[in-house]
Amino acid sequence: MALPQLLHSPSSIISHKSLLNPSNYLLNQNPDKFFTTIHSFSHRRRKPNSLSCSASSFSEKHHTNSPKSDDVVELPLFPLPLVLFPGAILPLQIFEFRYRIMMHTLLQTDLRFGVIYTDVTTGTVEVGCVGEVIKHERLVDDRFFLICKGQERFRVTKFVRTKPYLVAEVVWLEDRPSGNGEVEDLDALANEVEMYMKDVIRLSNRLNGKPEKEVQDLRRNLFPTPFSFFVASTFEGAPREQQALLELEDTATRLKREKETLRNTLNYLTAASAVKDVFPSS
Repeated sequence: MALPQLLHSPSSIISHKSLLNPSNYLLNQNPDKFFTTIHSFSHRRRKPNSLSCSASSFSEKHHTNSPKSDDVVELPLFPLPLVLFPGAILPLQIFEFRYRIMMHTLLQTDLRFGVIYTDVTTGTVEVGCVGEVIKHERLVDDRFFLICKGQERFRVTKFVRTKPYLVAEVVWLEDRPSGNGEVEDLDALANEVEMYMKDVIRLSNRLNGKPEKEVQDLRRNLFPTPFSFFVASTFEGAPREQQALLELEDTATRLKREKETLRNTLNYLTAASAVKDVFPSS
């Protein structure tokens, strides 16, 4: 299904921070793509009354009343040049007129809208993630500061209207249930992915001249599926790869793809670290 080209002006958003502090590295040994490792979330205050939010809310259950996969609902859409994942935190500042209208409507209803990735090359994709407003501040000039949390994934099936903002009919996406014995395999796979993440963080700290402290628990008791979304959310410099991970409906496939990405990144960092040891001034 062809989706309309609806790119934002830069005024639509002015800030997007991931859950952890970024350090950029090559993704799949390609210098045009970057892997972002993140350690802690911070939301800068823009004025004394601005909002702040902790990133400790990446939870196993993203919404108390999760919709059924065969439900068809209407959802307002917000195309952005980024990918939101279930459980992730997204801070936004909104002052484009059409999205201020949308926010006025949402604040009187269920506080939920669809975040859907768009760029000049790809256009607007079909699969996105619901963002639920968990904190907001309305300023005197009618701008909004928002803290949103990723909820369910969805696929656009039909556009209801395009003005003043996009509204579409969507169906919900869920990962397919695993077969017998797959739970233990998924858990082991998630642990492998966590191990690679820790090694990437350790080496990246070394290359940046930071202390090589032991990396704490990254998984935080998350089950494999939400952990796979958390891992994907750290690939901040590669939105197309993130979009591909968001669209997968198989946790094992998503974790395996993340494992491969992390392994390639680790290989690059290992080589870079060896070069640095031989040529310390380079």
